[in-house]
Amino acid sequence: MTNWQNSFMTTVAELTGVAIRRGQAILLDNLDLRIEEGDRWVVIGPNGAGKTTLLTLLAAQSYPSAGTVSLLGQTLGKVDVFELRPRIGVAAQTLAARIPPHELVRDVVLSAAYAVLGRWRETYEAQDIDRANLLLRNWQVDGLAQRTFGTLSEGERKRVEIARALMTDPELLLLDEPGVSLDLGGREQLVRNLAELCLDPSAPTTVLVTHHLEEIPSGVTHALLLNHGRCVAQGPIDQVLTDTNLSQTYGMPLKVRQDDGRWSARSAG
Repeated sequence: MTNWQNSFMTTVAELTGVAIRRGQAILLDNLDLRIEEGDRWVVIGPNGAGKTTLLTLLAAQSYPSAGTVSLLGQTLGKVDVFELRPRIGVAAQTLAARIPPHELVRDVVLSAAYAVLGRWRETYEAQDIDRANLLLRNWQVDGLAQRTFGTLSEGERKRVEIARALMTDPELLLLDEPGVSLDLGGREQLVRNLAELCLDPSAPTTVLVTHHLEEIPSGVTHALLLNHGRCVAQGPIDQVLTDTNLSQTYGMPLKVRQDDGRWSARSAG
C-alpha cells in the first residue's frame, strides 16, 4: 500500500483507555485498539479473557466504564446507538438463540433489513429480496431457503447467521466464535467461506473472535491477544502470533505453526 493510499484510510473503530467493570470484576482493563477500514482482525484468548465483552462494545451494545469508544466516526455516549447499530453486522450465539426455530431460512436473512427476528407484517422491496437471495447463494445455503431454521445443522446455521449479518451491507462485521460446535467438515467449509470473505476487498471491515488458531481464515490481517481483560499483544498477525505471545496469553508453553496460510498451535511441553 502506498503512503497516499494509507493517508486516506478511515478509522472504523478506536478504543482509548477502555475499561469495563461489573461490580468487583474487571472485564476489560485499559485497552487501546484501532481498527482501520479494510482490516480483518482476529481476537484470541482463554475463557474469561474479555473477547465477547469487547465485541459488545464494537457492536454498540454496551458502554465503557472508563475510556472512550469511537465507532464509525461516532462516540459511544454521544450518539443514538439505534442509528449506529444497523451499520454493524453481528453473528453471535446470543443472537442465534433468539431466532424462532420455525422461521424460514430466507426470512431469517431477509428480516435483518428491518433489524427484527421473526417475520411479521413488514413488507420488503424487490432489492431486499434479491440481496437476501444473493447472500444465501454466496454462503451455499440457497437450497435451504424454504427450510425452517430449527431443522438446519450447526454448520448450516452458522452460514445463515453470517448471511443475515451481511444483509444490511454493514461497514463493520463482528463474528463471535462462528466455528463453535462444528465438526471438522463443517469447520473447514466455514473457514473456506470466511477466507473468501476476508480476501474480498469489497467486504466490510471484520472482527472475528475464536479460541482456536485453526479457525483463522486466510486473509486475516491483524490479531489481538487478550488475557484477564488486558492486551497481551496486538498488530499485524505475523508479528503477534508467536510462541512467546501465545504462551503468555494462555499461561503455558505453546508452539505456533503456519502452513499454507493456516495457523495451528500445540503444547511445547
